[in-house]
Amino acid sequence: MTGGTVVSDRIPALRVRGAVKRFGLVVALDGVDLDVHHGEVLALLGDNGAGKSTLIKCISGVHRLDAGHIELDGTPVELNSPAAARNHGIETVYQDLALFDNLDPAANFYAGRETAGPRWLPQGLRVLRRRAMTQATAEVLGRLQVQVHQRQSTVGLLSGGQRQAIAVARASAFDSRIVILDEPTAALGVRESRRVLDLILRLRDDGRAVVVISHAMDHVMEIADRAAVMRRGRKVGEEIPTPDTQQKIVSLIVGA
Repeated sequence: MTGGTVVSDRIPALRVRGAVKRFGLVVALDGVDLDVHHGEVLALLGDNGAGKSTLIKCISGVHRLDAGHIELDGTPVELNSPAAARNHGIETVYQDLALFDNLDPAANFYAGRETAGPRWLPQGLRVLRRRAMTQATAEVLGRLQVQVHQRQSTVGLLSGGQRQAIAVARASAFDSRIVILDEPTAALGVRESRRVLDLILRLRDDGRAVVVISHAMDHVMEIADRAAVMRRGRKVGEEIPTPDTQQKIVSLIVGA
């Protein structure tokens, strides 16, 4: 159950069919098909230039497909802007995290989504409900077991792992159905990577569809239910990550 709606396991949370994206004469996506189910972690793999980032930017509303279509829970959708994608429950965490270092976690959670009241007042006269936003943020962090001891501290004072956890937790709030993570453990130490991986698994167990771009094969083997490999703008294969399939996945990535 996600966002109060019961969805059949046979219908993917996200379905991409025939995705094509061109930048001038460069074909970045060449007929890509992709399915991601609720309660599943899909690893999206491939060398630099394989088309992974272009694909997630099309799903996230940054780019518009030149051909093909996207479905959410079996319904075709138009994702013509990041706001449209967020309104459909798609949240993306890029490598730069897009956090405001001078704000605390609650202010980062609600940036652009601030709650204010009373509602009968004109928009410009409403007062921010800071206590309610702080409490709601603490509840999300607690449910996902994100340990941020100084919740009033600015995000810029937190460790890299805590900052990543804040960004991922923010993406899981507001009834998101699909969470896309671009290199979520890049530049993190072993302990902080462990916490982020555990957080991703909790998102999966919470029924979210999670797409993870990663070059860390050991992390992929641990958390991914499926791995889809892209090369030169095409999806060239899928495998269930296991010790027996790891070498095949690597071969698909490098084109061996």
